[in-house]
Amino acid sequence: MKSLLFRLYLAIMKLLARFQRENPQAWVILNGAGRGGSNGYLFYKYLKREHPELDVSLIEPWPSSHLPFSAWKKIGQAKYLFTTHQPFKVRGSQVNVAFWHGIPLKRMGTMANNTKRADNQRNEKLWHRTADLVTSSSDLYESLMSACMGIETHKYQKLGFPRIDALLNPEAKYDKNFLLTEFFQSSLKKDPAAQVGIYLPTFRYELADQEIMERIKQGNFLAFADFDLAKLDQALAKKHQYLLVKLHPYEMKLFASFKVQASHIAFLNNDDLFKRDLDLYEFLPATDFLMTDFSSIFFDYLHLDKPVIFITNCLDQYQQTRGFLLGPYGEVVPGPQAKKQAELVQLLADLDQAAASYQAKRQRWLQLTDQVDQGRSCQAIYDYLN
Repeated sequence: MKSLLFRLYLAIMKLLARFQRENPQAWVILNGAGRGGSNGYLFYKYLKREHPELDVSLIEPWPSSHLPFSAWKKIGQAKYLFTTHQPFKVRGSQVNVAFWHGIPLKRMGTMANNTKRADNQRNEKLWHRTADLVTSSSDLYESLMSACMGIETHKYQKLGFPRIDALLNPEAKYDKNFLLTEFFQSSLKKDPAAQVGIYLPTFRYELADQEIMERIKQGNFLAFADFDLAKLDQALAKKHQYLLVKLHPYEMKLFASFKVQASHIAFLNNDDLFKRDLDLYEFLPATDFLMTDFSSIFFDYLHLDKPVIFITNCLDQYQQTRGFLLGPYGEVVPGPQAKKQAELVQLLADLDQAAASYQAKRQRWLQLTDQVDQGRSCQAIYDYLN
């Protein structure tokens, strides 16, 4: 019922927005990716900085039934509409540029185990009718996206992604010392050997596993059966390692009454990023290693040529519930795997060895997933449209 009402709301607002006069200088970013490597938000920052002659608007969260009509007026006036998720526009003369928000590893759309055929068909029609340009980084990316969404080949342009610009052109002020002082109340002056890692798991709620969600609710953010926060904190401290944890916003809500008692573990949420006007990717280059499970972020992190550790205690459930586009999983991922905390602690202790032994595999996957000029995607996208 909610879905039907929302579609009705969108239809009405689209109709009203059509009465606005289109402005060639109006560019609107419909951002549904928050601050977690958002192509939309990072492209918006680029346009505001480099092209002040444009009338640029950032509308978020998108989609939403709580937008003021002033936002819909801007949408109706836009010549270019940039989306991070499903394509959208209110009239045929507008140009929709579909950024998407990651190179998929997990199945989605038509390829996923947990979707309905009717929904997938509606999605494919939406991409066919609405997306005018789909930014791409490689042939592999196009194959994966088309398998899932039915996107036609002619819509792709290998212009790259704004989020990669942020990785390859970091601002000096967002360095390791920034991370230590902002999130750990420490600094390089106090700990010159410090290494900062970040844990970015995918959305685990869709597994519908009550035991996993209960573990997370109790502060077990890794959902390990042998989880021990104090022991993990001690192991990190011994190696001068600090771990920044960013969970899915839904999982962060479960931590409402949980306070982490650890000196080398800190939580990062969306509010931390919004209040600093920052995207995660703007300081991701300052980290020394990544921990994830099945998130597409690991493909992007390859640009930094730093170690990645994969947490696989939910691997079997994901394979059954949703599935993977590439496999076998162990052959795909360019880093060691841990199903238990004891295994993770050992991998963290041997981080340099893990980095060296998987370097060739990391480079191979980087070549497969990024074939464009690196570090200038924002400029390439702007030039293509002008």
